[in-house]
Amino acid sequence: MKVLRTPEERFANLPDFPWSPHYFTIRDEDGTDIRIHYIDEGPRDAAPIVLMHGNPSWAYLYRHMIPGLIATGRRVIAVDLVGCGRSDKPAAKSDYTLARHYDWMSKWLTGMDLRHITLFCQDWGGTIGIYLVAQYPERFDRVIASNTGLPLGEGESDFMKMWVGMMRAATEFPWAMFEQGMQKKLTPDELAAYRAPFPSSEYEAGIIQFPVLIAVQPDNPGAPLNREAWKKLAQFDKPFLTLFGDLDPVSKGWDRRAHAHIPGAKGKHHKNIPDASHFIQEDAPEELVRNIVAFLDVK
Repeated sequence: MKVLRTPEERFANLPDFPWSPHYFTIRDEDGTDIRIHYIDEGPRDAAPIVLMHGNPSWAYLYRHMIPGLIATGRRVIAVDLVGCGRSDKPAAKSDYTLARHYDWMSKWLTGMDLRHITLFCQDWGGTIGIYLVAQYPERFDRVIASNTGLPLGEGESDFMKMWVGMMRAATEFPWAMFEQGMQKKLTPDELAAYRAPFPSSEYEAGIIQFPVLIAVQPDNPGAPLNREAWKKLAQFDKPFLTLFGDLDPVSKGWDRRAHAHIPGAKGKHHKNIPDASHFIQEDAPEELVRNIVAFLDVK
C-alpha cells in the first residue's frame, strides 16, 4: 500500500490551534505501517475525553472546544482518522474500506490502552467511534453522539443518493459543500487550516472515498459489520447522550433510534440545538462544552 504523509510545514501557524502533535503507529493487515496523529492535552493519568471528527475535517474542528474541556482536569485527546489531518493517507481510494477504518482505529485505541473514556463523536467519527464502543464497551465510561449514526443498510435518503453518487466519480473533494455543512462563515485562514492536510487532490483519496463507504445500501459490504455492532449496543447500559443540530440534513432521526435501542440512552437529557448544522462543533462549541461538562458526572 502506498502511503502519503502531509509535510509538517503545511500545519505551521494554524489559527487558534496551538497544541503539539502526537503520533502512534499501527500496522495494517498487509504489513504497511500507518502513523495516526492526535492532540493529547491535560494530565496523562486522568480519565480521557476522546474527540473524533468527521469527513473531511480533522482535529482542528475541535479547536474551540479543547480549552473548555482541558479546564475540567481531564485528559483531552483529539484524534485524526486515517486519511485525514496529520494522519497518514493511503494513496488509492481502493485502500479504504469500512472494515479497514474499523481495524485501524481499533488498533489505535487498544495500542494507546485508553480506558475510562468519555467519547464525543460526530459524523464519521461517530460511525467509527460507536463501532468501537460496541467492540470494546469496557473501555468507555460514557458516550456523546452528535450528528452521526450507524447505518444498517436500510436504504438511502435523497440527500445520500446525491452525495454518494457524486463522490463515487469524484477525483477531488468539493470543499464548497464542506462550508455548506455549517451556519458559521469560516475565515479564509480557517478554511486554509481545514485544507492544510491536502496539498493536492492526490492526498484526498480517503475523504473522497468516505461517502461511498456509508453503509446505507442493503448490499453495502459495511452493513453486516454495523448490524452486528448495533446488536451489541442493545447491551450498552453506560450513559449515552445525543446532542444533534436541528439543521443537520445528514443524520436526522438517528438520535431517536439510539434513545429507543441503547439502554444507556434512556432517561438522559438529550438535546437538539437550534441553528446548528452538521458541523456542530463550528456552530455551537460553547453549548457542546457545557453539555459535555454536565454529563461527565452522570452515572
